[in-house]
Amino acid sequence: MFPEYRELISRLKTTDRHFEKLFNKHNELDQKIKNIETGVLTDTSVIVEELKKEKLKLKDEMHQMLRQYEQ
Repeated sequence: MFPEYRELISRLKTTDRHFEKLFNKHNELDQKIKNIETGVLTDTSVIVEELKKEKLKLKDEMHQMLRQYEQ
């Protein structure tokens, strides 16, 4: 995710608690979605879609933060 911001992401994960929380939640959702899609967890497709929407919202918020910090 956001390879062009790799260094900034590393820095923000250790200096910005809000960013760190977003990053960790995004990764948690990503893993949960993968587990559901591969059959490791069983769930309905409605829940997967909701998780994907939440994950995208987090990603958008992180991207906005990265762009602000970059300036």
